Amino acid sequence: MTPYYLVAGSTALLAALGLVMVFSASQIQALRYGLSPAFYLHKQAAAAAVGGLLMAGAVRLPVRTHRLLARPLLAGAMALLVLVQVPGLGRTVNGNTNWLSLGGPFVVQPSEFTKAAFVVWGADLLARKQRQGLLGQWKHLLVPLVPVALMLLGLVLLGGDMGTAVIVCAVLFGLLWVAGAPVRLFVTALAGVGLLSAVLIATSPHRLSRFACLGTMDLGPADQCWQVVHGTYALSTGGLFGNGIGAGIEKWGELPEPHTDFILAVTGEELGLVGTLSVLGLFAALCAGGLKIAARARQPFIRLVAAGTVTWIAAQASINIGGVLGLLPVAGVPLPLVSYGGSALIAVLYALGLLLAGARSEPSVRSALAAHRRARLGVALSRLGRRSRPERR
Repeated sequence: MTPYYLVAGSTALLAALGLVMVFSASQIQALRYGLSPAFYLHKQAAAAAVGGLLMAGAVRLPVRTHRLLARPLLAGAMALLVLVQVPGLGRTVNGNTNWLSLGGPFVVQPSEFTKAAFVVWGADLLARKQRQGLLGQWKHLLVPLVPVALMLLGLVLLGGDMGTAVIVCAVLFGLLWVAGAPVRLFVTALAGVGLLSAVLIATSPHRLSRFACLGTMDLGPADQCWQVVHGTYALSTGGLFGNGIGAGIEKWGELPEPHTDFILAVTGEELGLVGTLSVLGLFAALCAGGLKIAARARQPFIRLVAAGTVTWIAAQASINIGGVLGLLPVAGVPLPLVSYGGSALIAVLYALGLLLAGARSEPSVRSALAAHRRARLGVALSRLGRRSRPERR
């Protein structure tokens, strides 16, 4: 039961910390726009409630039902990605067209749901082929997994979201690695992805400028490194235990996107090194629990889902944290479970619910949960019996 509780506990703690830090980091920006100080908190709390219900439902659903939903989920995600490019429906923010306007304040980011859909569909596809003994052949290992991944990457890059494209590539490599793909395939694929990434970066001044800010404390021409430098300022002024929740300074107009991409910088300033390391420790516990579930899984689908989900969360957290520390270019991806963003939170909670559903389907976990329920029922009945006895006089 340890991996099960590791995943469930670290997920709950990261989501709860995310709500606190979103409220602290977003108050100033909300007031600047003439909104209530708790505006972003209310939206994030609503997304957390929806994601929590979805996660609870996913945990209870049989694994077979999740596999039946794999193709509809992928088709729906691809349809949403196409709708983003329709004029009047897609919304452009900071040069990227990644959001779909549903009218009024309701906006979703389909690329976040694409990650979850690709994990479920890819795991189901490879599990079926493994059961049929087809993964030893190159064409069955790569087709249609790689062509579909390339279609998703094309739609994501069409909106300018290179960060999500990198994460989808990481999930693809994770699924292929667990499925037993040969090492030479990864060497060739990484060389191709590296060449394509170099072309995409070199042809975009906006992306190229982000590489100029690696490890620098210079604001650069036109203050192009402003966000990275002030993120470093926030982390450096937090000390060991931080300045206290709500007492951060950089979020007062100096640090752009404090509640989304750079929420870790606000966390470091207000909770200090101890708080920052606690966040890293929770992500390590979450990934360790997911990998343990993958190692113990008897069903190939559960093993692949666990590996894909852990790869997704680990890659996205690493890219976000590396950008905040100035070790990687800022890719515009949120910190999973912590950053503001309803679509990202709902998608991750669903994927983790599926991971827990896979863990619950294992015989040892089922028996342990049943024994735990029987023990709780026995304690409840004994307490009820003691209350119903007449008092002695």
